[in-house]
Amino acid sequence: MQILVRDNNVDQALRALKKKLQREGVYREMKLRRHFEKPSEKRAREKAAAVRRARKMERKREERDGGK
Repeated sequence: MQILVRDNNVDQALRALKKKLQREGVYREMKLRRHFEKPSEKRAREKAAAVRRARKMERKREERDGGK
């Protein structure tokens, strides 16, 4: 990952770096790796995330198609 510093503006470059790290999910992964997570907990977390994604997609599809 590379961030260019323009006109010695380090603050702006730091904001851009933080935004890129956030978008890539680095902060979320760091938080998850802070403590050991049992495999069963990991499966449960990933399954819950998949359910949330599916519900969100269904809501968006209903909003787009239904339009009620």
